[in-house]
Amino acid sequence: MHAALPDGLPMPRRIYAVITLLLAITITVLDASMSNVALPVIAQEMGIDPSLVVWVSIAYSLTIVMTLLPLSSLAERIGLGRLFTIGIAVFLIASIAAVFSYDFKTLLLARSAQGLGSSMLMCLFGGLIRNIYPLRRLAMGLSLNAMAVSLIAVLGPSMGAFILEFGSWRWIFFLNIPFCVITWFGVRFLPRVPRSSKPFDWFAAAFSFPVFGLSILGLDLIATQYMWSALCLGVAAVCAWILMRHTLKQTEPLVPIDLLRITPVAYAVAASAFTFAAQMSSVVALPFYFQRVLDYSYSEIGIMLGVWSLGVGVMAPISAWLSNRLSIAMMCAIGAGTMAFGTFMLVLLGPTVSETWVYVSMLLCGFGFGLFQTPNNRAMLAGIPRHRSAAAGGMQATTRVYGQSLGTALVAIAFTLESGPMLGVLVAACCAMVSLGINIARHFNPASDPDF
Repeated sequence: MHAALPDGLPMPRRIYAVITLLLAITITVLDASMSNVALPVIAQEMGIDPSLVVWVSIAYSLTIVMTLLPLSSLAERIGLGRLFTIGIAVFLIASIAAVFSYDFKTLLLARSAQGLGSSMLMCLFGGLIRNIYPLRRLAMGLSLNAMAVSLIAVLGPSMGAFILEFGSWRWIFFLNIPFCVITWFGVRFLPRVPRSSKPFDWFAAAFSFPVFGLSILGLDLIATQYMWSALCLGVAAVCAWILMRHTLKQTEPLVPIDLLRITPVAYAVAASAFTFAAQMSSVVALPFYFQRVLDYSYSEIGIMLGVWSLGVGVMAPISAWLSNRLSIAMMCAIGAGTMAFGTFMLVLLGPTVSETWVYVSMLLCGFGFGLFQTPNNRAMLAGIPRHRSAAAGGMQATTRVYGQSLGTALVAIAFTLESGPMLGVLVAACCAMVSLGINIARHFNPASDPDF
């Protein structure tokens, strides 16, 4: 039995905890978005082939997806605050190592270590949100996080480009250092959640690495290296079967499939996977579509993608307000449907479409994604027992990464065909339509949309 936990943190401690959480989100989102801008410069300075320098990003992402669930399980045993502190320390040391990297191998090791530190933080976000805010304020907290992510995602590439204009790419990693130091001082304000006394499942952790790492790598290679992709996916499938047989015997497993027995959580996970697939496939396909089909310049493309993020930021607080008044399934269905409509518009209007309608379409996509996120995440986090909030946070982050990887792989396949950019945009629309279907089914299942 777990003792009843207080419903959120008292004021003003809650404010300090929120600031600390937002700083941690800034660290993880800003680092990823800025470092990608620096890849061409890193390749030139270190004399690396462009096809190899992308591993600076891949090493970071793979480390995160392989470690999210094991680390969320570890957090339940050592405490959310303690893992948060370790994560900040690891990320700080890895950022210093990246600044002083003298060759490509050293930089790759530093980026992998940064991915580990980032994973230690990311796996806690869902659990921290659930325990910082009282349940009646949970939607507001989720919307605030969505606004922060959207704003940082827009500012990150611009900040990275500004740094590269006036200094070395190493300053991009140096910028993480003061953020980490400031965030470290806020750890004492974070909520303290009772720890689990169960031993850590090392067997499940060992098998989760190839399951998640090889499946993501297999999806990334599916359009270019068929044999390697099949091998990665095959090994991942065998490891997943072994892991599943092991996990089904447990009550609170490292891979939290027990939470999928909770109907609202199961629907939220399925809808989240396809919505993030739609979001990522749009991000990957739209720049090619705008450039090659609609003949827009890079600066115009940047503004158009920024309109999407603007739509998310504007809709996030509105979504929080509505989520206390409307059905979660209805809001998520409208959000997914709006995303699908916005992406279909771009294709159906054709190459002669007015620039105004492109902005309208991008704004609709942002509105739809912003409307979807808050209520869906609320269903995923509020529908689970409080003592499993760390596991739910890890599952939330893993679902997002998997959905984004699926969207990227589908667009990569589309690009191998004729009219690839247009097909890539249609892939995004179809993924949004699948999410719409899931949410329609959720609407007609009363157990999926309880009154929180």
